[in-house]
Amino acid sequence: MESHAEPVEVEPMPGYLDLICRASTVMLGAWRNCAECGLELSRRTFLDNAFINWTEIALFLFCAYLWTQVRQGLTESLFKPLARWCTLLPKDAAKMPESAWKLVFYSMSWSYSSYLLFFTSYSFFHDPPSVFYNWKSGMPVPIDIAIAYLIQGSFYGHSIYATLYMDAWRKDSAVMVVHHIITLALISFSYAFRYHNVGILVLFLHDINDIQLEFTKLNVYLKSRGGGYYLLNDVLSNMGSVSFSITWFWFRLYWFPLKVMFATCVSSLQSVPNIPFYFFFNSLLFALLLMNIYWFLFIVVFVVKVLKMNGVNDVREYEDEDSSKAAAAAAAANLLDIDDDDDDAGHHNSAQG
Repeated sequence: MESHAEPVEVEPMPGYLDLICRASTVMLGAWRNCAECGLELSRRTFLDNAFINWTEIALFLFCAYLWTQVRQGLTESLFKPLARWCTLLPKDAAKMPESAWKLVFYSMSWSYSSYLLFFTSYSFFHDPPSVFYNWKSGMPVPIDIAIAYLIQGSFYGHSIYATLYMDAWRKDSAVMVVHHIITLALISFSYAFRYHNVGILVLFLHDINDIQLEFTKLNVYLKSRGGGYYLLNDVLSNMGSVSFSITWFWFRLYWFPLKVMFATCVSSLQSVPNIPFYFFFNSLLFALLLMNIYWFLFIVVFVVKVLKMNGVNDVREYEDEDSSKAAAAAAAANLLDIDDDDDDAGHHNSAQG
């Protein structure tokens, strides 16, 4: 099975209504035409089109283990001593290493995704349908994209373990575990089925928010270090929260559906009429979109509280404290402790991964 579509003039990005109408029409037509859809066809399609070897699986497991060890090493040798040196409040000192670690990782991963999309010959961002140009089953994965997949896939493997056993447990942590599993599934299957071009785009659109999120949280912790008040960190935390809110909508709720999901729902069948696991991958991407909307509801609450209280507070933490502590925390603790580790693939992302 191979794509026969040649590169054409870049199609303008659709609007929401165009996406809904065209995607629903195309998907409904694909469903009606799939007379053989079922477990047997899925089994044959999987065996015929999934390409991943034991060396790649071993590398994934090794790197997931390596991320865990690197995080533990940085936490004990750098992040915890830094928290003590800054004399953070106990509740902030307990959370600071997690945010510092994620800021380091996502800054690195997003920078690499940006490099691939804007400083190489890949045109996936400006021309999303091009992710399926010249697609064929079992096609080789370019080494630069394969490196990005190894980094991201192993990190999300590590993140499932970290959310359960290393991170502070929050009221949306269960959703986070589901998010990591879906993202890892998108990354793994999109690599095996050679939808890696889509995955890079999904990872790029999701990782930027994590940088802003962790930057903001660190400044929230730092602004009250030593029991004092530091204006610079307060200003930076508010600037970060505003930037985070805007880019969450722009990248995850605007560009993600209109660039990625339009390409996977509509353009994919134009380039590859019998593309493998069309409904499966689009279902995972739709689940990722729903989670982005779910977290956006937290962000709306965050914006309302900031406007009312003139401070970055937390909608997920301190719910177990007594009323007097909760009242104080409502004005000074972290509303923006809303974690998402996207995309897919990817993502992260997508066909993120």
